[in-house]
Amino acid sequence: MIRHRTRRLAAILSTAATLLIGTTPPSSAALPAMDTHRIAVTRFGNDAPWYEGRIPFFESADRRIDAVYYYRWSLFRAHQRDLGVRGFISTEFLDDVSWQLEPWASLNDATGFHIGEGRWLRDRRYADDYIAHMYNGGNDRHFTDYMADSVWGRYLVDGDRDGATRHLPAMRRLYDQWDDHLDRGKGLYWTEPLADATEYTIASIDASGGLDGFFGGQAFRPSINAYMFANARAIAGIARLANDGATAATFDNRAATLKTTFQRDLWSPALRHFIDRHQRTTPFVTYWQPIRGRELVGYVPWAFDMVDDDPAYATAWSHLISPDELGGPAGMRTVEPSYEHYMRQYRYEGGTFAGGLRECQWNGPVWPFQTTQVLLGLANLLDHYRQTVVTPSDYTRLLRQYTQLHYQGELLDIEEDYFPDTGRPLVGLARSHHYFHSGYVDLILGGLVGIRPRADDMLEVNPILPPTGDPQSLSWFRVQDVPYHGHRIAVTWDADGRHYGRAAGLAIEIDGREVAHRSTMGRLTVPITRLAPPPIVRPIDRAVQLKRGDFPKGSTSSATDPENVHDAIDGRVWFFPELGNGWSSDPKARQQWYAIDFGKPTALTRAELAFFADGGRFAVPVSYRMQAWNGSGWYDLPAVGDRPLANGITHVRWKPATTSQIRILFDQQPNRAMRLVEVKLF
Repeated sequence: MIRHRTRRLAAILSTAATLLIGTTPPSSAALPAMDTHRIAVTRFGNDAPWYEGRIPFFESADRRIDAVYYYRWSLFRAHQRDLGVRGFISTEFLDDVSWQLEPWASLNDATGFHIGEGRWLRDRRYADDYIAHMYNGGNDRHFTDYMADSVWGRYLVDGDRDGATRHLPAMRRLYDQWDDHLDRGKGLYWTEPLADATEYTIASIDASGGLDGFFGGQAFRPSINAYMFANARAIAGIARLANDGATAATFDNRAATLKTTFQRDLWSPALRHFIDRHQRTTPFVTYWQPIRGRELVGYVPWAFDMVDDDPAYATAWSHLISPDELGGPAGMRTVEPSYEHYMRQYRYEGGTFAGGLRECQWNGPVWPFQTTQVLLGLANLLDHYRQTVVTPSDYTRLLRQYTQLHYQGELLDIEEDYFPDTGRPLVGLARSHHYFHSGYVDLILGGLVGIRPRADDMLEVNPILPPTGDPQSLSWFRVQDVPYHGHRIAVTWDADGRHYGRAAGLAIEIDGREVAHRSTMGRLTVPITRLAPPPIVRPIDRAVQLKRGDFPKGSTSSATDPENVHDAIDGRVWFFPELGNGWSSDPKARQQWYAIDFGKPTALTRAELAFFADGGRFAVPVSYRMQAWNGSGWYDLPAVGDRPLANGITHVRWKPATTSQIRILFDQQPNRAMRLVEVKLF
């Protein structure tokens, strides 16, 4: 995730100078706030209340960036799975996949993106619950990850010392477990590309002699070594917060040693790029042999400031903007076209090409996963490295290119990977719709807007935007309601002052008061008094069924397939039509019911009902009624509730009641099925 690290005295002086040179006194009043209610209703329809009090609101001169920004928040919302007493986690796939960690459907490879996005929410529960889950059995090291670093990145935004330090012992244990992937002779970490969530890389394909590459190809990779560096540095920082000097010193040393070894041994002077080296000998490759081409993964270390500020290393970025190398016309290629097995397909779901659909490959396709990491690294490079290879114009061009990948026609739907020449989705599998193994909000707030979260009591803003007149420039933008160190901040850019009718330039507001302004684009740094973060409220959903067959158990009046019944109490809420979710009733009978058996007396006082409607097959019910079981029969709860709401949350309340079962009666619309996305009971 994007963060600022002071790299040299000149950078400090340059930052401080922005308060004196090219600045104007702040206005006595802030800009008028955006109409967040109108924006939320426009972007999210009936589900607007979930977003209004939680997300930072953003607008700019680029409507497509705006649309994808809000789509990405709907993606975040859709991937929140309620686990009941364990709280919320973020999922990578909307629905179940065979390799997830049961019974939660958690996967650890995307945690960095999930927390990197979630740290910008004013409701801190989602990131907090997720972190606690992952450090309490939810991270099985199925994949490589940078979990500790993402916790540190969250601390840089919310300033919650206790929220970070409480997990320090678990962080240390998890880090030490990765010693089984440390080659002590070389001082570097290795991984199988599949366990790096990047199957079919150069290392794995070449280790198979070009015949496959799904398994095998263990290699010393820039990714795992960057992750372990970032995690070590984060643990050191968190240990200092906990006044644990010994741990801080140990992990500072681990990070520094790994960085030195990585730069010495994984930099290829011939390719001018960070590359893999093979970790195992096969009939086709030998131990410590460098791979024979450039891959996009070589930029990942910059996302964590692992690379020295040396112009020689910065030359690697020339390959990203070269159309013959990693810079594809529709997105960043994961491997260059010069590689012998570029875009060659090896695996299909269902067998051969004639009988199956393409599976995942990292031998050329565009992946939002790594595109995000590269843009995070590029933002760091442009913020605080000395180099002349790439410019802010490159960042905004590549950001717009990535933005376009979210579109399929006018439909917003981010998928797993794409053809680099056309931008069309490559993997044609149902699981790929609205895939959450990437970031975007972080690229807007930390990159384009330039909020550079810090551990000290300073607020720093340095937008990554080219000057006015550049084809990639933005003439205006504004973001507001951004949580930072216990405050709400806003950042506004107006190149000529015409859009907002105020002084031209860049302005910062804290809690509705303008505190800094400069007439030109550049860095602004202001002191900010740290406040305690708002408390986290944690109502517990008592209706979640994690394991099929366990209590709570669902039953229905129709469409009784067990998976169909389970889907209404699986803790998942989304309204995307591309991938159905919830109990879908039989449309023939007007009267329907859905019941939940808790297996024991349970105290309840309210419900949240989520209905999906599409204007065709599915419609919300005409009415509903809440009932409870008294041991011998059903009785109506004296409930007060909203009218049934399509694609949003219908709230119902009643006086506290203790019961072992709840039933909801529905009066369906004629000849229309009902999809009950989720029942939540509190």
